[in-house]
This record gives sequence, structure tokens and C-alpha cells, in this order.
Amino acid sequence: MKREIYAIVALLSMCGAASSQQFEKDGLVIGHPWTRATPEGAKAGAGYMTITNKGKDTDKLTGGTFEGAEQVQIHEMKMEGDKMTMRQLTDGIEIKPGATVTFAPGSYHLMFLSLKKPIAKGENAKGSLSFEKAGNVDVEYKVEDIGALKSSDGGSMKSDDSKMMHDHMQ
Repeated sequence: MKREIYAIVALLSMCGAASSQQFEKDGLVIGHPWTRATPEGAKAGAGYMTITNKGKDTDKLTGGTFEGAEQVQIHEMKMEGDKMTMRQLTDGIEIKPGATVTFAPGSYHLMFLSLKKPIAKGENAKGSLSFEKAGNVDVEYKVEDIGALKSSDGGSMKSDDSKMMHDHMQ
């Protein structure tokens, strides 16, 4: 009986690992890219993930693509006093060797602008990330519920306060 339980636990662990998405290129590891489904008529969406630099040189995320969006921008949300602010990072974001940068609600994120159709839950959405040194890295974003604060496959959450993001996406 113990042997069967261990076999079931091992199988379930492998299934969990297989469902998490990871993309690698030139020492950069992009983990758990995800986005939220959008309501009909929404013109913007957001993308989240972690980017770890296992290489020896600093690289910089400069942009990307997202199927069905005319433009992808890098944004940062942060508290300034008692107010949540959001700004575009036109110079990109550096990822130093050994560092992990988390893109999550209420923090760094990608904005998918001028959506041609709603982002539908349950489908994976294709895109790419553009880096100064590594070039383009193809990724697939897992699409979660409209109100999701994290990905069901292990993507991280930075902040519980995503009201501003929801308002911006509407």
C-alpha cells in the first residue's frame, strides 16, 4: 500500500511540473508567463511572469509581442505615499546576473495594447519577449480568469491590490 501511495504522489508531482511553463535562451529563464482573460470590448490586457538571469552578463527586456495586440509596453506599478501609480518603462528593465525580476499584479507587468479581440480563458496565447542581448524569446501565456491574482501553475503575485489594473484594463 505504501508503494502505491508513493507512486501516486510521484505521478501527481510530475503532472504539476509538466503544467508549469518555462522558456530559456542565453541564460535567461522565463517562468510561468500568464495573463488574465479580458471582457468583451477591452482594449488592453497585462502579462506576468518571472525572468531569471542565470548568465554572466546583464541583459535588458526591451519589449515584446502578443498575438492579437498591436503593441506591448513594459510598465511598473508602485505605491507613492497613499496612491498607486503606473508608468511605462520606455528604457526597458535590466536583469542582472543571478537576479530574478517578477512581473505580477501591482508591480512590473507587460501591457498588451489595442487588443483586436478579447483574451479568452483556457487558451494559451503566443507572444515573444525582446531582449537587448539575447534577442527574441518565444513564449506562451497561460490565460487565467479575469480577476486572477496569480497563475494556477505557479506564477507569482506581488500585491493583493489589483483594482487599478482592472480599472486600466476596462
